[in-house]
Amino acid sequence: MSDLIKSASLQLRELIIEALGRLTSEGIAPAVPLPDFTVEIPADKSHGDFAANTAMVCARAFRMPPRKIAELICEKIDLSGSVFDRAETAGPGFINFFLNKKWFAGVVESVLENGENYGRIDYGKGKRVLLEFVSANPTGPMHIGNARGGAIGDCLASVMEWAGYHAEREFYVNDAGNQIEKFGKSLDLRFMQLCSEKGKSAIAQNPDNEMLFRYIYSLSGEGSDFEMPEDVYLGMDIIEHAKNYLDISGDSLASAPESERRKALVDYALPINIAGLERDLKKYRIVYDNWFRESTIHEKNETKAVVDKLIEKGKAYELDGAVWFRATDYGLDKDFVLRRSNGLYTYIVPDIAYHYNKLVTRNFDKAINILGADHHGYVPRLKAALTALDVNVSKLDAVLMQMVRLVRSGETVKLSKRSGKAITLVTLLDDIPIDAARFYFNLREANSQFEFDLDLAVEQSSQNPVFYVQYAHARICSLLANLASEGIEIPQSADFTLLDNPREIELIRHIASLPKEIELAARQYDPSRLTKYAIDLATLFHRFYDACSVKNAGNTDLMNARILLSVAVRQVLRNVLGILKITQPEKM
Repeated sequence: MSDLIKSASLQLRELIIEALGRLTSEGIAPAVPLPDFTVEIPADKSHGDFAANTAMVCARAFRMPPRKIAELICEKIDLSGSVFDRAETAGPGFINFFLNKKWFAGVVESVLENGENYGRIDYGKGKRVLLEFVSANPTGPMHIGNARGGAIGDCLASVMEWAGYHAEREFYVNDAGNQIEKFGKSLDLRFMQLCSEKGKSAIAQNPDNEMLFRYIYSLSGEGSDFEMPEDVYLGMDIIEHAKNYLDISGDSLASAPESERRKALVDYALPINIAGLERDLKKYRIVYDNWFRESTIHEKNETKAVVDKLIEKGKAYELDGAVWFRATDYGLDKDFVLRRSNGLYTYIVPDIAYHYNKLVTRNFDKAINILGADHHGYVPRLKAALTALDVNVSKLDAVLMQMVRLVRSGETVKLSKRSGKAITLVTLLDDIPIDAARFYFNLREANSQFEFDLDLAVEQSSQNPVFYVQYAHARICSLLANLASEGIEIPQSADFTLLDNPREIELIRHIASLPKEIELAARQYDPSRLTKYAIDLATLFHRFYDACSVKNAGNTDLMNARILLSVAVRQVLRNVLGILKITQPEKM
């Protein structure tokens, strides 16, 4: 078992139960059902490596003071052959246990033996998990919220894989519905503007496309010839698509019926946008297993099927020509519309059908959505409708993500320095390294707000957490290279029981906790546990390196043990940074 902490905890529980059995068989303690007790790791390591509250919970059943029970357990417990060195009573009746040198040696051996797989566990038992994240509207560029959601979702998927799940990443492409209607209307208006006499004149006077786009955009205000209504997209990317279509296909589309023109423009621009999303996300080191298109749900009439089924089950009703879902039957404040009186479905119906597809049609054991915090009311509505469809909604979880405040020189930043436009994922990655973006967006739990310091993200100092962690890795590589230059190679084995300096023990104890951290990160859907783990590991290594000389250890055996401990730390850093898809430089 690579999770040596879990193994030690299980062994300790058995040793305590055996000691209680001896007390009972000798008539010292009554033969009564044993209350459940906890074995935990104390926050203060001076209180031992493990502590048990057995005596406290047995006091009533045994009719003895907890302190007396603790002393009796310590007398009867047999630690010979175990990974524990000694046991002590503390306070009113706690029992503290101390691990022996053999256990700490086993941790280093386990890392070296398991290598790139150290930290992998079987917590998930191969269950199939679908993680949907980003799912940005394909009608425009990805914003900073998508940047954070992408980093959280992708790293969480990696965490789930390391925890023993079969994880798949999915992007839900909103290529149907109101936003596509709005996209088509926006493209059509810009195309017709460019085909007008003033548009042609503007093109002739502004051969540089960027200048043209800015000029057309400047003419879009109220009362101008190019005035745009409120229900359209106003980004310059819309003008760019319209101009590119005009360059490729000419202006013959201007005389076509409006519906035909809109369809042609959407058919041209939407695939470009979707390809752009995929390209930009790959740059961000995110590769999806599935790109699920909303249009497939409509093509298969799954929206209609969902509403029809809810009506048949009596979970929906008609009122004033519209179809309403009986949400109040499921604890919500009010019912909501599924199909409007004009026959159009509301936005939530395709989402209900999509999640039915995830959990029933494709039968995933768990579906996890990374969503913005503004979806807090959406999730209960979605779950209520799925429950009405007899879907087990315990299989659906949502991680609600707070927004990030970008800061530069202490001031909030909303615009890109280069373009003067709102900062998007692409412009962010032009300003800061990908490593910094992925690490910073996972520095805090998803439900917490935080400031992203753009200056600090590019700073090469210990104040920059991702640089600090990467430097620890590079420092180990430099140490090994310097030793090799002096003819000191990495040994094949060493006596790790020699590692008894408090800095060495502290470092090894942290290495041992990686499997548990991965389990907790998977259970809590919180990849930020791993960025914090990496920062703590780097800190502990730097402390060890400053306090415990490797080359001048005093003797060869201790030097070899410290060399291999450094190799083990390097491996753990590689594994953790690999989960986060962050590079591990050998020189900095």
